[in-house]
Amino acid sequence: MARWALGGGGYGGRVIQVHRGDERYPGGDAAAGIETRHAFSFGPHYDPDNLRFGPLVACNEERLAPGAGFDEHPHRDTEIVTWVVEGELTHRDSTTGHETVVRPGDVQRLSSADGVRHEERNEGAGPLRFVQMWLTPTGPGGEPEYEVVRGIADGTPYALPGAASMLHVRRLADGERSAVPDAPRMYVHVVRGAVRLAGERLAAGDAARVTDAADLELTAEGAAECLLWEMPGEPSYG
Repeated sequence: MARWALGGGGYGGRVIQVHRGDERYPGGDAAAGIETRHAFSFGPHYDPDNLRFGPLVACNEERLAPGAGFDEHPHRDTEIVTWVVEGELTHRDSTTGHETVVRPGDVQRLSSADGVRHEERNEGAGPLRFVQMWLTPTGPGGEPEYEVVRGIADGTPYALPGAASMLHVRRLADGERSAVPDAPRMYVHVVRGAVRLAGERLAAGDAARVTDAADLELTAEGAAECLLWEMPGEPSYG
């Protein structure tokens, strides 16, 4: 499923594992207008060798047709971060009482803590595409929290204290370079376009899981957008 690249990292032994977009596990419900591509093991596609990377346990590419969506369902002890690529996502949760429309460039966070129920729908006229990422928290329980950051600027890190992690958004012009933060673990997901990382070309939907990341950079091939998770070396409690 993946190819390994080895090289000298500042932490003493960098490892880069590349996962291609067309290797993701298919999911969703085509008849209901839902298409999902999972980066990590789930449901009938159980893979004991692909359960998580640090605290990151899901990175789902979701496509919803107009009118389609996920009916109300529960979560607990999960940090859920959503990045809209195209269209508008309508989010409601019954526990904290929020109803929000999330658009491209916004970061949405739902900390489910000791339990929350929510629904996600495409109530717009056009298609909806978003990336949703789940991280395990550093400890169980607590009160649910909800937040939307509108139009987050490129290069502005978004801290996720509940999972001891940091999200970085990179939007690059053709040929532009950007440093990858040094960290015990980095997860690089290409949202659109293509980039090169350590000599490897990553296209839209591809991801790289980097252990002992140091002295790395992205180089865009055409306009590109990437999501980078800076994470600790040890997974959280879950």
